[in-house]
Order: sequence, then structure tokens, then C-alpha cells
Amino acid sequence: MTSVSPAVFSHDSSPGGILNLVRSGASSSRADIARSTGLSPSTATARVEALIQGGLLREAGRGDSRGGRRPRQLEVNPDTGAVLGVDLGARHASFALFDMAGTMLAERHRDMDIADGPERILSWIVAEAHEMVAESTVAGQRLRGIGVGLPGPVETSVGQLVSPSRMPGWNGVDAAGLLRSLSGVPALVGNDANLMALGEHASLAEPVDHLVFVKAGSSIGCGVIAAGTLHRGHRGMAGDISHVAVPNAPQTLCTCGRWGCLDAVAGGAAIVDSLRRAGVDVADTAAVLQLAQLGHPLATQMLREAGTRTGGVLATIVNFFNPQRLVLGGQLSEAEAFVAGLRSAIYTECLPMATDYLEIVVSETKRRGGVIGAGRVILDHLFDPAVINESLV
Repeated sequence: MTSVSPAVFSHDSSPGGILNLVRSGASSSRADIARSTGLSPSTATARVEALIQGGLLREAGRGDSRGGRRPRQLEVNPDTGAVLGVDLGARHASFALFDMAGTMLAERHRDMDIADGPERILSWIVAEAHEMVAESTVAGQRLRGIGVGLPGPVETSVGQLVSPSRMPGWNGVDAAGLLRSLSGVPALVGNDANLMALGEHASLAEPVDHLVFVKAGSSIGCGVIAAGTLHRGHRGMAGDISHVAVPNAPQTLCTCGRWGCLDAVAGGAAIVDSLRRAGVDVADTAAVLQLAQLGHPLATQMLREAGTRTGGVLATIVNFFNPQRLVLGGQLSEAEAFVAGLRSAIYTECLPMATDYLEIVVSETKRRGGVIGAGRVILDHLFDPAVINESLV
């Protein structure tokens, strides 16, 4: 997991701001910090020492000399705790434990049913968290926070789910507050596609400022990275394309109560239903992909149609937002027919200037994107300068 953008904290000379300069990679020594913040060397040193004494930074050997003594390198102390990143689907959950420097320590994947309800699912997450921490190879490890991606709309200001059509029993639930109460540690929740976008962006070898991530699985979602940061919009709904009406698509009833939504005519669950109505015995989205790999003509046709419909909706976003990269994730991104249909629609319906330098790629993080994004969100919270400054008072 890469670090935060240095531009976010470069103006902040508080201890928390200094910690994030080191975390971002913008500064790696006391001299670097003095130059970046404008602090006197003695003040910069005093604030670094406070962070070291607080267990937040540590020295990591000597750096390269710039004419004098080789500076003592600084880094985030990874051993002061761990955070858990969780990605919940309708039927599965992925977990990853990260140290405080963002390095993944362990991961696991479990079957589950989101319809079991918030109390049972969130209690289970807490139990998994403590089990993973207990199994950690780091002596004295303790849980510092939990981040969770949820397969439904989340009002980010309060961590509350709003009309999640595929999550019975979760509407109006303060998932973040309930998770904090159950775990006794800071907890944050977000929409799964948003956190996947964040995880993908955080894992890039080369920075990309403007990125659109599409989660195409049993349902379809989207997350937007704008100017290097996750763009949630006013209430957290930015990028939610699931319930955009698709022109000229079958008037299929959606779980939201409307007709012809993208989810209802292009999601994996919709393809499964269509194949069953056509007499094809298919269990789930993974089975659809297997049929297509074996050359099943109807499964291949439906995957391509789903890709074309998804691409038609995304074409509006590409024209409006003009991203550098469009990343495809989720099970449907593994189907050549789906990706081909999506590409064709975008290049047909977008202006050439919007697509000339557009990269359309399949996700590099695969199943890890959501947990990486969830871990990143809770680490960013724990390392917020205001939180750090308060802890050092």
C-alpha cells in the first residue's frame, strides 16, 4: 500500500503534519522536515523526537550525505499496532491485516450471507479481527482500527447505509458506530466500489491523477479518483451508476423498484437470471464465465451485451470526467466478451479527445483492492494530524 500524497500535508508543521510528511515519502530526515516545513532545525528535531517517543516514528539507518554527515533516516513505526481492512460482498468477505506502515501481514477469504444482518455480520468481523491479530507474528500486536467496504450506498459523513437494495435489514444502520461499539476501536465504513478505487489507486506503481474504477460482478458499481483523491460527492453517492437507466435495454424490474437500471440489465445476477429463463442451468456469475470460456454462444452473447450496456453508461462519465485510466474489476472483468463490449461502446460513443489517451485496463489488485482501500481509509484516519496532535498532548 503506497502512502498519502505529500501535497496534502506539506504545509503542516505540527507533529501530525510532520508524521505524514514521512509517511508520504516527501521527507525522510530531520533536515528534510526542516526544509519542507520552514521550521528551525531545533524545532523540527524536537517534534520528531516527540513522535519517536510516542512510538509513531522510528529511525531506520543512515541516508545519503549532501555534503555533511549522513542523515538518520526516519520511517513510520510499523509495530505499534495493526488495522483490519474488510471487503464485504453479498456472499463473501475478504479480510486483510496491515501494520501501521501499510504492509499487509495476513489475509483470508470467507463465505457469508449479508442478509444475516448487521449485528451478526459486524460481530463476526470483530471476532475475525481479533483472531487475525492473535495469529500475527508481531509480538504484542494490538488492533488499532477497522475499515469496511459495504455493497451498498453509504452516507460517508455518518457511516450510515441508505436504501441498500441488496442488503436486507441494513437500511438506516449506523454501521460505523455499531462496529466501534462492538470492537472498542476506531472504525470507518464506505461503499465497496469507492474503496476498491482507492485500493487500486494506492497500489499503482506510477501515479495517476484521474481514474475511474468499475466493479462489475453480480452488481455494478463505480468509484472515482479525482486529482489524486477519492471523490465521494456531497453525500457519498459520486460514481454510483448501478441505477442509471439504460436506453433501449429490456424493461427489467430492478431491486430499487425502477425499470431498466444498469444493475438489472447488465450485472452478473441479471445475466444468471436471463440464462435461467432461457433454460440454461447456471448457478452464479462464476458459472456464466465458465460457460463462456467453453464457447457457450448464449452466455458469450449476454456477456457482450452486458459489456456494451455498461460501456454506454460509462461513456457519459468518460466524456464528462475525462479520466486518464478506466480500471475494470470484479468477476465480469475476467470475461473477454464483457470487456470487448465495454471497450466498443466507449470508443463508439465518446469523443476522440476523451479516448485518445485513455487507458482501459483490468484491475491489478484483483480481490485485494477492496481490503487495501479499507485499510488505507482507517490508516488515514488514525494518522490524521488532528488525531496525532491530540494524542501527543
